[in-house]
Order: sequence, then structure tokens, then C-alpha cells
Amino acid sequence: MMHVEDVRLAGDGDLMRAVAAEDETAMAELYRRHGPAVYGLAQRVIGEATMAEEILQDVFVRLWRQPGRFDPGRGELRPFLLREARSRSIDRVRANEARLRREDRSSRTDPAPTDDIEREVWELIRSEKVRDAMTALLPAERVAITMAYFDGHTYREVADLLGEPEGTIKSRIRLGMRKLADALDRAGLGARS
Repeated sequence: MMHVEDVRLAGDGDLMRAVAAEDETAMAELYRRHGPAVYGLAQRVIGEATMAEEILQDVFVRLWRQPGRFDPGRGELRPFLLREARSRSIDRVRANEARLRREDRSSRTDPAPTDDIEREVWELIRSEKVRDAMTALLPAERVAITMAYFDGHTYREVADLLGEPEGTIKSRIRLGMRKLADALDRAGLGARS
């Protein structure tokens, strides 16, 4: 564990090696040095203080949990952290915009409430079958599908967020969607029924 006076004098590379050894003092120093810049960038991209604070926390928690993601051979730590903050901020903005578009579309297309009990029961059964089919997927397939179809991320964004190759994510989503279609067909709810 580094002493406080050593931490202040250490370079980012030395601090990152200490973080890899789970040295909290080194992590606190990196946060002190780079946190304001990360927060400032997130604030400029998102335009909202609370979400910018969440991005700041996400970036440094990820650095603590996965210090090996930073490769000093590819550049300095601050630009790495700023790229992480920018990417996460843009993802957050896109997810919020997608959510707002879905809500807007839903509010414009939802029919007026009816007293059609049979239809309401059918919708309930269908949503339960979809939920059951999603639960039956492998966790990796379920996460990828949820991020792509419910959170509004592109395949590339899902791959970046999960730290996996884009081809792997596409394959998982394609296989998971095929399994969902088969399960819904068996339940009498698919397009092929």
C-alpha cells in the first residue's frame, strides 16, 4: 500500500499498478486528479448534474474493478478516462432519447381503454409467455437482447458495453431471437401460428 506522500508524487502508471493490487489510496488519488475532468465532460455531454455524477461513478468503479482495461502502451490515463466518460455519456443520452421516443410513440398509438375483458386476458397471457420465453434464454442472450431491443442500443454499443466482439453479440441476439420465436410458436403466439 502506498503512503499518502508517495501517492501525490507517483505517476498515473505507478498508481494504476497499485490499483491493480487493490490499493484504495492510489485509487483515491486517481479520482482526485482526474475526477473533475471526467465529471466536466459528462456534464457537457449530458447536460444534467445527477446523470453526470452517475457517469463519473461508473467510470471509476469500472477502473477499480477492471484496471487491466487501461493499457499504458496505448496512451495516457486521462484521455482513456475521458473516452470512457464520453462513450458512457453518449450511451446514456441515446438510451434516454430512445425511451422518450418509445413513450411518445406509445402515447400516440395506444388505443383508448376498453372494457374488452377477453382482449385484456389475452394480452396478459401473451406478456407472460414472452416473459417466460425470455427467462428460458441463456443469460448472455437475454442481456444482449434486452440491451438491443428494450434499451435501444445498437449491436456495436452492446458489444462495447459488454466488452465483447460485435460478431459475438450479433450471434447471441440472432440465436436468442430464434429461440424466442420458437417458444412463442409452441405457445401459439408466433407469426407462424
